[in-house]
Amino acid sequence: MSDNDQEASTNIESVPEQTETTAAPKRSARPGVLSLVLKDKAQLYSSFMSFIQGGGLFIPTKKPYSMGDEVFLLLTLPGEKAKMPVAGKIIWMTPPGAQGGKVSGIGIQFANDDGNKEVRHKIEALIAGALNSSRPTHTM
Repeated sequence: MSDNDQEASTNIESVPEQTETTAAPKRSARPGVLSLVLKDKAQLYSSFMSFIQGGGLFIPTKKPYSMGDEVFLLLTLPGEKAKMPVAGKIIWMTPPGAQGGKVSGIGIQFANDDGNKEVRHKIEALIAGALNSSRPTHTM
C-alpha cells in the first residue's frame, strides 16, 4: 500500500497551514492551522497519543514542520459536528517513507489549558475500552 493509499484510507483530513493571504510568506511566530476530522472511534484510537503528558494527537500530513512548532487544530470527534479548538506544539514527526510503512505526519502535544483538558477527557471517554489495547496506532 502506498503512502497516499494509507493516508486516504484513514479518512482523516488535514488542512495546510493557513496565512492571512495566500501570497503572504510563512511567519514562524504564527502557529500552523490544521483541521482534523475523525470519522470513527478506530481512527480516534489510532491518532490519540495517550502516552504524552496532557494528551496529544497524530495528524497525517506530508507538509514539512519542525519540532516545537506551535499549531492550532480544529478537531471534529466521531459523532460530533462542532469543531473543537485545540492548541499545541509538535513533539513527534513521522517522515514520508518511514520504516514499517507508517503514515507520515506530526504529533502534537496539547497545550496545558482547560479547553484542551476538556478535549482530552472527551477523547478518553470515547475510547475508554481501547486505551490499554495492544493494537498498533500511527505512532506506536
